[in-house]
Amino acid sequence: MREDQHASSVIVGSGALSIAEVVAVARYDARVELDPAALDAVAASRLVVEGLAADPEPHYGISTGFGALATTFIDPTRRTQLQASLVRSHAAGSGDEVEREVIRALQLLRLSTLMTARTGVRREVAETYAAMLNADITPRVFEYGSLGCSGDLAPLAHVALAAMGEGEVRVGGSLTAASAALDAAGIAPLVLAEKEGLALINGTDGMLGMLALAIDDLHALLTTADIAAAMSVEGLLGTDAVFAADLHRLRPQAGQGVSAANLRALLAGSPVVASHRGPECTRVQDAYSLRCAPQVHGAARDTLAHASSVADAELASAVDNPVLTLDGRVESNGNFHGAPVGYVLDFLAIAVADVASMSERRTDRFLDRARNQGLPPFLAHEVGVDSGLMIAQYTAAGIVSELKRLAAPASVDSIPSSAMQEDHVSMGWAAARKLRRAIDGLTRVLAIEVMTAARGLQLRAPLTPAAATGAVVALVAATGAVPGPDRFLSPEIEAVTGLVRSRSVRDVAEQAAGALG
Repeated sequence: MREDQHASSVIVGSGALSIAEVVAVARYDARVELDPAALDAVAASRLVVEGLAADPEPHYGISTGFGALATTFIDPTRRTQLQASLVRSHAAGSGDEVEREVIRALQLLRLSTLMTARTGVRREVAETYAAMLNADITPRVFEYGSLGCSGDLAPLAHVALAAMGEGEVRVGGSLTAASAALDAAGIAPLVLAEKEGLALINGTDGMLGMLALAIDDLHALLTTADIAAAMSVEGLLGTDAVFAADLHRLRPQAGQGVSAANLRALLAGSPVVASHRGPECTRVQDAYSLRCAPQVHGAARDTLAHASSVADAELASAVDNPVLTLDGRVESNGNFHGAPVGYVLDFLAIAVADVASMSERRTDRFLDRARNQGLPPFLAHEVGVDSGLMIAQYTAAGIVSELKRLAAPASVDSIPSSAMQEDHVSMGWAAARKLRRAIDGLTRVLAIEVMTAARGLQLRAPLTPAAATGAVVALVAATGAVPGPDRFLSPEIEAVTGLVRSRSVRDVAEQAAGALG
């Protein structure tokens, strides 16, 4: 399934969800259906927990306290209060509200782990989470509160709190009390039994959900980066010879080959490229930002492939502590630690910064008459009176500078918590939050390059671009972003950013060039 072709419903069972299914529920409101056989397994696993709850010997998370209080035995009459108290105390987030799609991904992924029958919850717990997703009940989750170990505790606790009928939620964007939202949807608030509070808050679901959404975004953005580069190669009178397949087979990096193939398809039949091909062309080599686009974009693709493999493994995981094993044991473990996810979130932020940095360099070349092969300075309409796209490049440069700061890894940091019981944490949630900001920055930098290259290509008239790049020029021109006297530029940047974010730039290019990698 292509990353933006989303299912209308997703079945959650004991197996792994795909990245596309996470995106379908989180971003496109696909309906959740629970596999009946998996629900039966959930009910059967609950019997193990209930047996241990009746045992006079303490069992962590079932008849004891948590974290630093793991050795404290809890009387059976107090265990319902214990589970509720756990959720209430851990719902300690602060800061801005997290985006709806992130919270929905988090809800879905916790539900997916519940459905593995490795957590020991009752079936009605899973049914409540599914019902909340289908009723568009989105708990309020806040930006600060997770150290990525034991998983995303605070964000997950805010979701569990709402399932208990406490706290606030959004329904259709409107803020309301969780109790009122559940009542309106006909959903009974959960009264948590032994083990269930832990099962609802121990997991990497927030950082994993943001990783899945980032992977979906980056598949489209890296193709868009190839489109922007192709437009710049044309507009700056660069050569397509360096993208030849046999040259790239000499260095068989997978992503590089895909990117070079995209550039060949996008530039196929370009009258602009043909206009300066031959012995009369005196330029021996293009600048690296043109010539090496497949190498950089390709390396980002390979990074994305690695991140996708980590995400797939995590989506196939049952992350809880303690966890029910297949042979009926209840065992403590450290699978909630977010290091595997945190590392690749940071790795992607590095790739995003570098792709954006190269894009900004191509934008800058268009504006410098010493390097833009005969175009007016800053692509201005009346040189000396108009500033053209001068400050658009400032905007791109400012974003790239921030992306370099965001590329500093969060996962190398650790700060101890829980009375030194949790003495090494992953900071995976923080890595995910900064990657989301970085992806927004890359979207804007690519949009500025597309807008600049489109203007440059229009100024090459009567020469015309290739079919694919020409389709993008026409799309951009339809927003009003065309050559002419200076005007309020911010709305044009935002309009083209919208075209990149909605994947319209990619889609119109593919309609002309065929499917791109």
